[in-house]
Amino acid sequence: MAALSSEFGDLVQIKKQLIYVITLCRERGLVHSVKWASELAFALTPLPMNELPPPPPFTEEDAQDLDVLSLAKSYFDLKEYDRAAYFLRGCRSQKAYFLYMYSRYLSGEKKKDDETVDSLGPLEKGQVRNEALRELRVELSKKHQAGELDGFTLYLYGVVLRKLDLLKEAVDVFVEATHALPLHWGAWLELCNLITNIEMLKALSLPDCWIRDFFLAHMYTELQMIKEALQKYQSLIDAGFSKSTYIISQIAVAYHNIRDIDQALSLFNELREQDTFSTYVRSMKPELSYLAHNLVEIDKYRVETCCVIGNYYSLRSQHEKAALYFQRALKLNPRCLGAWTLMGHEYMEMKNTSAAIQAYRHAIEVNKRDYRAWYGLGQTYEILKMPFYCLYYYRRAHQLRPNDSRMLVALGECYEKLSQQVEAKKCYWRAYSVGDVERMALLKLAKLHEQLNESDEAAHCYIIYIQDIFSSVEHVEHVEVSTALRYLGQYYFKNKRYDEASLCAQRCCDYNDAREEGKALLRQISQVRDQGEASSADLSLPCVFGSLSNNNTPVRRVSPLDLSSVTP
Repeated sequence: MAALSSEFGDLVQIKKQLIYVITLCRERGLVHSVKWASELAFALTPLPMNELPPPPPFTEEDAQDLDVLSLAKSYFDLKEYDRAAYFLRGCRSQKAYFLYMYSRYLSGEKKKDDETVDSLGPLEKGQVRNEALRELRVELSKKHQAGELDGFTLYLYGVVLRKLDLLKEAVDVFVEATHALPLHWGAWLELCNLITNIEMLKALSLPDCWIRDFFLAHMYTELQMIKEALQKYQSLIDAGFSKSTYIISQIAVAYHNIRDIDQALSLFNELREQDTFSTYVRSMKPELSYLAHNLVEIDKYRVETCCVIGNYYSLRSQHEKAALYFQRALKLNPRCLGAWTLMGHEYMEMKNTSAAIQAYRHAIEVNKRDYRAWYGLGQTYEILKMPFYCLYYYRRAHQLRPNDSRMLVALGECYEKLSQQVEAKKCYWRAYSVGDVERMALLKLAKLHEQLNESDEAAHCYIIYIQDIFSSVEHVEHVEVSTALRYLGQYYFKNKRYDEASLCAQRCCDYNDAREEGKALLRQISQVRDQGEASSADLSLPCVFGSLSNNNTPVRRVSPLDLSSVTP
C-alpha cells in the first residue's frame, strides 16, 4: 500500500486549497463537492485573515457575462434549469459555459427523475431516459477534441458518457478531469463508481495530490478491502484530519461492511452527537422509534428522516407505509441509493415483484456495486421461479461480497434447483468456511448429501452443525437441531453404534417435533440390546457429543468434501 502524499506535511496549504475549490464549486452549483470540501476544511484549524487565499481569477469574458451569470445562477439555485440555460446560451466564459451545459443536463435529469418516481407502483412504465444526453455528448465531444474543456466541463462530459453507458470512455475522461483539476472531489467520486476491481485501480494514471489518498481509502472500502481502507483512514487521521466527520463516517461504513455492527453503531452514535443527520439504521425497534421522533422534530422533510421512518414501519411489518416513506425520500433525492434498495425490499414483502425489480434496478443504476440490490433481484427472480436469472444476480452479489455467507447459501440453493449438486456442495461448504452468519449452510449441505444417499458425508455435516450450535458462546435456539439429532440417531443405529444412537435419541426427547421418534429409537435400541447384539467400534465418525463434554470448539479444518479451498 502506497504511503501518504508528502503534501500532508503542510495542512495550511491544504486548507487554502480547500477554501479555493469551495468557491469554484459553489459558483458552478456543484453542491455535493462544496459540502465534502467544506466538511474537510472544517476539520482543519481556521486560517488567520492574512493567510486566506485570494479569490479565483476574474477574466474579461467573466466580466462580460457577469450580469447574465448572476441572473442565471439565481434561477439555477431555484432549480429552474431551463430558464437558467436559456439566458446562458451564447455566453463565452468557461464558468458560464459549464453552468449552461450543466443546467441542460440537470433539466433532463429532473424530468426523468420526476417521471421515474411517479411511475413506481403496480403499473410501471419502461425505463425513462434523460433526453438531453445525446445532444450534450455531441457538443462536449467537439469541444473535447478541440482541447477546450476545463476540469469542470471534463467532469460533466464524463458524467454524460457514464449515463450513456460509454463506461471505458467515461473512465478516461474522469482521469483527465482529475489531472486538470485535482481538487474537485466530484470527479474522483464518479471515477470510484466505474472501477470494478483492484487491477483496474492499479492501472489508472492518477495525479500525485493529497486528495488521491481520500480516493484510495474510499476505493478500498468499495472493493471490500476493509483492512487496507481502515489503515488508510487511520493514516489520514494521523496526518491531521482527526476531527473529520467524513472520515469517521467512512470508517463506520467499513466496519458495517465486515458486519462489525457494534463498532459501526458506536461510531455512528459518536457522529450523531456532532452531526444530527449522521444516521444509521439497525433492527432495534425502541432506538429506531426514538431516532425517528428525534428527526421529525428537527426536519420531517429530509431524506434521512423519511428513510428512518420507513425502516421503523418496515420493522413493524407495515410495508405499505414503509414504501410510502421511501418514495417520499426519493422525491426529495432520486439518487438516494438506500431508499431504492429498501423500497425494493418493501415491494418484495407486498408480493409486488415487478415494482421490486424496478426499484432494485434503479439502485444498481445509482451504484453498480450495491450488492444488496443484486441480491434482492436474485430473490425476486427466485420467487418468480426463474433460476437462471436468479443465478446470474446471485453471482453478481457474490462477486461484490465474496466472503458473505448469505450470497453463497443463495447460490447453493440456486445450483440445487438447477440440479448442479457439485456446485451447490462447494457453495454450502464455502459459506460455512467463511463464517456462516445464519447457521444454515451446513444444514443445507447435510440435507443435500442425505438426498444423494451420501450418508457418511451427511452425518459429518450434521455432527459439525450440532457441535457448532452447542458450543456457541451465545445460547442458540435453532429449529433444525432436532432434524440433525433424528438423522444421527438413525445413522448410528444402522451402523450399530448403540451408545451414540441412544445419546441422540435421548436428546431428541428434548424437542417436541422429535420426541416420539426419539422414544421409538430408544425402544429399538433396548430390543437390540436385549437380544445381546454388541455395539460396533469400526465406524470412523466421532460421537456427536464427545467433544462437548470437554468444552472444546469443533475443529473446522476437516472438510467432509475436501472443498475448503474452492470458491464457486
